[in-house]
Amino acid sequence: MSFVHIQNVTKVYNKNKVLDQVSLSISEGEFITLLGPSGCGKSTLLRAISGLNDITEGSITVGGKDITNLPPKKRNVGMVFQSYALFPNMTAFDNIAFGLKMDGLSKKEIEPMVNEMLDIIDLKGKENRYPSQLSGGQQQRVALARALVKKPTVLLLDEPLSALDAKIRRSLRTQIRLIQKRLNMTTIFVTHDQEEALTISDRIFVMNHGTVEQVGTPLEIYTSPKTEYVAKFIGNYNVWSRDQLKGIPMNGVPSQGEMFAVRPEAIQLVSTEQAGHIGEYTADGTITMATILGNVMRFDVDVAGLNIRVDMLNEHGIGRLNTGSRVKLVIPSIEWKNIQKSD
Repeated sequence: MSFVHIQNVTKVYNKNKVLDQVSLSISEGEFITLLGPSGCGKSTLLRAISGLNDITEGSITVGGKDITNLPPKKRNVGMVFQSYALFPNMTAFDNIAFGLKMDGLSKKEIEPMVNEMLDIIDLKGKENRYPSQLSGGQQQRVALARALVKKPTVLLLDEPLSALDAKIRRSLRTQIRLIQKRLNMTTIFVTHDQEEALTISDRIFVMNHGTVEQVGTPLEIYTSPKTEYVAKFIGNYNVWSRDQLKGIPMNGVPSQGEMFAVRPEAIQLVSTEQAGHIGEYTADGTITMATILGNVMRFDVDVAGLNIRVDMLNEHGIGRLNTGSRVKLVIPSIEWKNIQKSD
């Protein structure tokens, strides 16, 4: 049963439709991500759920209660922003306690609640430090605890990790997911980072121009994109039209469909001298670029003017394949995904 239900939500700014009939259903305790580039409407939708933005049409219900026209303070929704928005003249403890004090709770009531949060976010011993004395990751955890301490019905996270460096982001997103599971809290997370969405989510809602383009688990979204937009945005898919493939010396092309997507890691790449690599779809080409991405080698291969991207594990011996090498590509037929052309 749906715990958060967003029905036909539309938001118009100066005749510009930022959200266009968006509908979502989210289960209690589910961690979902709104994924898309800047300007696609994901943050606008999050702010509409929190009550910081009104909506032009539609409705928003949480736990069966219509909150569409309620002011933010009556929605029992917690929100963590991209900017930590901590009070610089307050300690970590006081920042976390701030909302409880505003609700009129006594010091005796507040202290155990804040201490519990400090334990959950692993900042015991740092409660008397000011924001300037904390790292970026620690500040973000304080902001998270400030939202969680009031026990919101739904937690909203608006690109909370974007200001952090890559290593801290990876660590903190894992901590956020563990905390969410521990509290079984319904959570809506906004990001433009595909890896982040794939790593942290129960389900992903891919947004495009104010609409939801595709919904699915991380595995479904990554392995079975339905449209050209999703295939290009969610990873490094090769996306080709049937017209692009005409005249390409490739041994076979699927008989059905007008647009295709193939994952770069699904393509086998071998030197043309090697024998025994026979696939349903094969082609000969020339490597135009070889890039090291840590444990992955990425190759751009020219096949009669068509660029094909290939990702392979950076294993011993792969160095023999470099710019200018003639290679054979082998693409398993099962890896060709029929997709719809995006507007």
